Amino acid sequence: MRAHRLAALAVAAPESVYYLLGLDHLGYFAFTLLIVPRDGLPVLVTREMERPTVAAQVRDCSHQVFADGEDPADVVLAALASATAPGQLVGLERQTMFFPPAVHDRVCTELADRSFTDCTALLAAQRAVKSAAELAHVRQAAEISDVAMAAALGAAGSGVAEREVAAAAFSAMVRSGGDQPGFLPLIRPLRRLDQEHVTWGNRALIPGAGLFIELSGCSRRYHAPLSRTVYLARLPDNAAEAHAAAVAGLEAALRALRPAARSGEVYAAWQHAVAGSSAPAWPTRHHCGYLVGIGFPPSWVGGGEVLGLRPGGDLQIRAGMVFHLMSWVTRPAGHVVSDTVLVTPTGPEVLTKTPRELTVLP
Repeated sequence: MRAHRLAALAVAAPESVYYLLGLDHLGYFAFTLLIVPRDGLPVLVTREMERPTVAAQVRDCSHQVFADGEDPADVVLAALASATAPGQLVGLERQTMFFPPAVHDRVCTELADRSFTDCTALLAAQRAVKSAAELAHVRQAAEISDVAMAAALGAAGSGVAEREVAAAAFSAMVRSGGDQPGFLPLIRPLRRLDQEHVTWGNRALIPGAGLFIELSGCSRRYHAPLSRTVYLARLPDNAAEAHAAAVAGLEAALRALRPAARSGEVYAAWQHAVAGSSAPAWPTRHHCGYLVGIGFPPSWVGGGEVLGLRPGGDLQIRAGMVFHLMSWVTRPAGHVVSDTVLVTPTGPEVLTKTPRELTVLP
């Protein structure tokens, strides 16, 4: 904040509030804002009914509330007016769905004697590199992911309903110590693979069909996603070739994921391995992975913006970053394999351990 000459920073995303205060609840569906002045105590603005939760979880913070039917902007305006002076610069976490435009616009209009700047990237950059304490939770989440995936694969089979696979995965996730994840397990047949954020139904698994499973364990809000594609009873045409391409892409991306590399270089390594040459041929996915860590429903990516390994990306890879590394191919058929990977000073460490071999279930 000193480097950016900020008198105060106001953040609304639950991941940001949790990172700074440790507030872990689901009450963020109502407006919540944390104001961090450069000097003095932080101010947390929430709905009044969250008083007991905040009192139990948060220390060294001024808690200010609004009642149902009151405009939370009134409380925010008073808090910012008290924490800052005319002419000072205030950073706002604008790029989040948790900062309502009505509140944002009133603050900027009625405190026109202050200057406002978008500081969404400021906390994202801080959170990108994990501490040793954070990595302990990511590792625990990865263990939970593997347990849940094993349960899902153990339950799946010809004639089994998709929801039975989901029930096995989610039960194992909770019983092994997991917290509520940002996403529920994503479980669907390969014919619906391109419907990227839909999950199970009551359909029965069909012999000869593929099944996509993506899930993440959660430990103290930290995630470690994992996905596998398996087949029922027999392999369909092109499945083995698609599996080989997906695994080759993941392994190439792993080799490229090292400190000082750029995100675009990792993407290029993945793309060329999947294409089978150095030519910029297919595929043209929007990314082959993204930073992961703290997540609240409805996401495990840690906010609205997905900081991914994209074509031409200039994000510098640093030790301590954690990626959901994803190899998603659509030619010659759909197949996905992904793991959670920690960047260490000497290279990548794969935290999820579920085998990647071509799998045909009974």
